[in-house]
Amino acid sequence: MKSKFKGAAVGGALVAAAALTLFAARNDFGLGRNMEITVNMMRALSLEYVDEVDPDHLMEGAARGMVEDLDPYTEYIPEEGMQDFEILTTGKYGGIGSLIRQKEDYVRIAQPYQHSPADKAGLKIGDKIIAIDGKEARGFTTEQVSERLKGEPGSTVKVTVEHLDGTRQTVAIRRERIAIPGVPYVGWAADGIGYIRHSDFTEGCYEEMRAAIERLRREGELKGLVLDYRSNGGGIMQEAVKILSMFVPKGTEVVSTKGRTKESRQAFRTESEPILPDLPLAVLVNGNSASAAEIVAGALQDLDRAVLVGQRSFGKGLVQSTRPLGYNAMLKLTTAKYYIPSGRCIQAVDYSHSQQGSVHTVPDSLISEFTTRAGRKVYDGGGIMPDLLTEPEYISRFAMTLYALGFIEDFGDEYMRRHAGDTIDVRTFTITDADYADFAEFMKDKKVPYESDTRRALKALKKAAEEDRFEELAAKFDRLETELKDDTQTNLETYRKEVVESINNDIILRHGYTAGVIEHSLADDAELQRAVGVLQSPDEYRRITTEQDTKKK
Repeated sequence: MKSKFKGAAVGGALVAAAALTLFAARNDFGLGRNMEITVNMMRALSLEYVDEVDPDHLMEGAARGMVEDLDPYTEYIPEEGMQDFEILTTGKYGGIGSLIRQKEDYVRIAQPYQHSPADKAGLKIGDKIIAIDGKEARGFTTEQVSERLKGEPGSTVKVTVEHLDGTRQTVAIRRERIAIPGVPYVGWAADGIGYIRHSDFTEGCYEEMRAAIERLRREGELKGLVLDYRSNGGGIMQEAVKILSMFVPKGTEVVSTKGRTKESRQAFRTESEPILPDLPLAVLVNGNSASAAEIVAGALQDLDRAVLVGQRSFGKGLVQSTRPLGYNAMLKLTTAKYYIPSGRCIQAVDYSHSQQGSVHTVPDSLISEFTTRAGRKVYDGGGIMPDLLTEPEYISRFAMTLYALGFIEDFGDEYMRRHAGDTIDVRTFTITDADYADFAEFMKDKKVPYESDTRRALKALKKAAEEDRFEELAAKFDRLETELKDDTQTNLETYRKEVVESINNDIILRHGYTAGVIEHSLADDAELQRAVGVLQSPDEYRRITTEQDTKKK
């Protein structure tokens, strides 16, 4: 029976491929030739390969291969990938609402979302998942645990956890439709200056943004507003248009798309009256601000409606659409480029020749000049250049390595055991020197696969010298290598500030969730303070939005 089914599957695939080959042959010789080659390969692999192969798997591989040389955003999404795609676009899923992480033989709670079913059930960061629905969870991977915790909203899952103090608890958690917040924090950056962190453009983020603004207006007099789009990777373009409608006149064109088809050529205008038509705005961007985030930032700049602060944005000016392929599969494909009000496209990388292996950024010679509504000069060529350019914040690779290996979270577990029941002020909290000494002791038997940039450069130089037969330099390089200290204990002192902040953030997360971590960061945020300074200086704000040109670099 199995062989008959396999034969039917192969035959069906070959018939379909043959029909496509006939179509291609009638329309293009080269395409027809390659389709025939594909059919012949399929036949040979299915019937003669040394080990039995799954024809469905072969055809799925062919589908993936069809788009892999186009651009990074065009992809084939099979049925089993649709759930992840829905979460990506909507920010919603059915489950208990918690991040998880692997540690040794068990999966642990890494972060319950505030007010989620997991949070309301009393699950905490560091809790070890012992059993799910009565089944022992030892040895489960994060994927296995995630699969069991997710489910239809309204259904129940029974979870047994071991808390950091060693006690065990079994809770029946009613799953809900979990909505990952698009606006994780709203508050005040200074007297009269509101601040909103917007992290992604998932479905419904406009309502979150509007609610955040209304909250600020209820709490006090709003004299200026900072919109933080740093590291916002974008999402749904229509959400960007609706957000812009809160700040610019009704009927304003804020973005247009242009592609090969008539349907892809559209202009998008705001459809409602603004609620903050004249409020001074500042927008924070960086190299990870992309797509819809660049639409909002770029449109506000082109309309002279905000001052942009930070670094040049990522430069993703490509529009994706989805097309059903049948059998619950989907194709996400790039159908157009988008253009902001000045007429510039901010796409940084040219994928038009990627099929021939040529991918490049826009050269300086092809960068074009555009003007904002007030006549200020702005440029295309990739990304949005801020009005006030700042240096990116230094991020220690050593501190990131400690976090990625789980050492920061493991120490956080130990800290919470010793300080059970303590409360903290998330704005001012920091660990003590004694706490850091404890962390250094905690790290003494830990292996950290970290190598400094200096040591890596020295190794490369040493190898090059050996290949060039500069034997007389060998002793000098050996001496330098001996003098270079980047062992773990030394690095704990070299990068102490960054490691302390990582530990602080982990502990604050346990007390104040993501919002607490953001609030804690505001006082030392140089870019935010720069934005606040501009909003508190009407003359400077007016000068920038009416007179100052942006720079090409």
